[in-house]
Amino acid sequence: MKKISLIFSLVVTAILFVSFSVPFTEKTDVVEVVGLNDTINYNFVSSDQLYAERWNLLPQPNFWRTLMQMGEDSAIINIASTRQIIKKIAVKDWNSQTDAQKDLYRDSIRNYYALGSEAKVFMTSGKRDFYDFKKVIPSIGRGIAVFKENDVDPFYAQAILLIESPNKLQKSQVGAYGSFQIMKNVAINLGLKVNKTIDEREDFDKSAWGAAKLIKTICIPELNKILDARCIAYQPTDIWYRLLVLHVYHAGAGNVKHAINAIDPEKGDLNLITTLWQTEAAGFRNASQNYSQLALASMLELDDIIYHNCNNIHPCN
Repeated sequence: MKKISLIFSLVVTAILFVSFSVPFTEKTDVVEVVGLNDTINYNFVSSDQLYAERWNLLPQPNFWRTLMQMGEDSAIINIASTRQIIKKIAVKDWNSQTDAQKDLYRDSIRNYYALGSEAKVFMTSGKRDFYDFKKVIPSIGRGIAVFKENDVDPFYAQAILLIESPNKLQKSQVGAYGSFQIMKNVAINLGLKVNKTIDEREDFDKSAWGAAKLIKTICIPELNKILDARCIAYQPTDIWYRLLVLHVYHAGAGNVKHAINAIDPEKGDLNLITTLWQTEAAGFRNASQNYSQLALASMLELDDIIYHNCNNIHPCN
């Protein structure tokens, strides 16, 4: 059976929030997964673009997929710009070296691959302890229900949850919090209560509502302005477009605009995204570059979980 990108949908109690004005009306294909759980069948939105357009073959998401399967005691030496894997190494062995030894090793890689002196060579440790996707599967359906109720493409609910909270609720180094990792000031502007006694980002449904509102009222309109100014055509369900929306969600429209201006693209496609992964501009830097790489890697990993564990997948009416 041809692989497809998956977004889970669970039957949940309706969530009583005010819907936004314009419905998400793009046609989606829905399939049902049987046997992943003994008592629950999962419905999800499918997108074969990941495979038809060969996003699954790119080295960057496959680099992250490798890390998602490795414990934190292991690491990969890699070329930052392309995420080419050079070598797997035990973290304790890497840490046992002096800084001078590490620099010599990085220089040897630059020389061997004919890289410039400024080319970054990273040691990146395994991420399996964080990316425990089986734990996040039940909450994905809840997120999808909120996004659909508020007429927002449920692709974003699945992608953000896979990236931000597959293991546990936690606060980021910059203060983002909740399952959808919303910043404090952003949450307040969206209408969530965040003060000394209450933080509604902790409430999954309210956090999902805030994320949906952020995407619909800010991320998508701001991205459309950026693309329209360059006369770049787009469809809301294009993978490259959805990944740009995720970048705006994570890095902000201003930083994404600076990065796109630096690239100066003539059209939107896979090449725009892969070029973005190697572009630094304003506040758009390493963590921003990684965001859509992680989204792709997470969705591909989730696909494998489904296909290796379910009994049947069939279209829904």
